[in-house]
Amino acid sequence: HKHNEEGIAEWNKGNFEAALMHFQTASKINGSVGESHFNEAICLDKLGKHGAATMHFKAARANSGGNMKILKSKILNDHAPVGEGS
Repeated sequence: HKHNEEGIAEWNKGNFEAALMHFQTASKINGSVGESHFNEAICLDKLGKHGAATMHFKAARANSGGNMKILKSKILNDHAPVGEGS
């Protein structure tokens, strides 16, 4: 939780590389949290790393726990449309 919050703070400052480091750490600590994968994915997308972003968007969906903010996210669904691979 701490790394996710610190990542959000860095994202809000426009420090996308620093935000990504925090989100990656959060995902490594607990890979079953959809929000961490989602946040990692939006950072990767912002940094032009679209293949890696897609992988984490898929993990975010799989671990969303029904979180509709994740499931209905336009950027997630643009990267990883429902029904397209896993």
